[in-house]
Amino acid sequence: MTFSEMLNIGLMQGFAGLSLFSVLLLMGLGLAVIFGQMGVINMAHGEFMTIGAYTIYMSSLVTEKYAPGLMQAYFPIAIALAFVIAFGAGWLTEWALIRHLYKRPLDTLLATWGLSLGLQQCFRSFIGPKEVSPTLPDWLMGSWAPAEGLDIPINGLFVMCLTAIVTGLLLLALYKARWGLRVRATVSNRVMANAIGINTKKTDRVTFAIGCGIAGVAGAAFTTIGSTGPTSGSLYIVDSFLVVTFGGAASLLGTVVSAFGIAQTQSISEFFMSGSNAKVLTLMLVIIILMLRPQGLFAAKVRR
Repeated sequence: MTFSEMLNIGLMQGFAGLSLFSVLLLMGLGLAVIFGQMGVINMAHGEFMTIGAYTIYMSSLVTEKYAPGLMQAYFPIAIALAFVIAFGAGWLTEWALIRHLYKRPLDTLLATWGLSLGLQQCFRSFIGPKEVSPTLPDWLMGSWAPAEGLDIPINGLFVMCLTAIVTGLLLLALYKARWGLRVRATVSNRVMANAIGINTKKTDRVTFAIGCGIAGVAGAAFTTIGSTGPTSGSLYIVDSFLVVTFGGAASLLGTVVSAFGIAQTQSISEFFMSGSNAKVLTLMLVIIILMLRPQGLFAAKVRR
């Protein structure tokens, strides 16, 4: 094998890591908003991702059957719909369940784990136990060849662009919008935020719903690189919590850095060893770093 071929393989393996990074980042951002800002352990976060993925699948079925001429344009609209549906499901979950369990993190863990199992059974009952894939637009298919022997999937590029847009919008919302100001005030000092007239209960509900909506977008992105089943979201929940914990629970910058590090370590390791061994190696490295720095890479000091 020539040096050029080895370089191309290494670049494509690194790009595969960027695709994994994009999905992990979208999942981690939703968890960072919910867990980092609110202290809620949402074990059903993966199921909100699955809701987004199934939204894309159902949208493709409806479009293909009733408006086949729109097949090339439906996907961006379906992504927005995935966010809206996951946002609404998150809003309902916070109102019906989470708001009764604040300051009881272990109870939120058990309650959302039960919700996770219930949603998985709903997926099996109403959609089916088999994995499904949507019909993607033609412009998402194929690859881009910037050099001979180097093929970069277009769907991977799309997922990276989508992740960059969502991350940018979330940062703008947190640091430039009124909602972000209310969230940061609530995290800093909830009692004082209430005293100056901020409706912290409404802020919590919107924050939880936005985190779930971002998970829905992650599910939409996931449909471009894999098939969707009732348990698809649960496959990413551990890695997503690992991203948030490793980066620092209240740090969005830490979430970005840790998602990139975990994804690239796992992807490059898979080139030299099996997938399970690569996961073990990644987990061991994260544990060693957390032993040296228990607060995560970018810990934020907040007052509860």
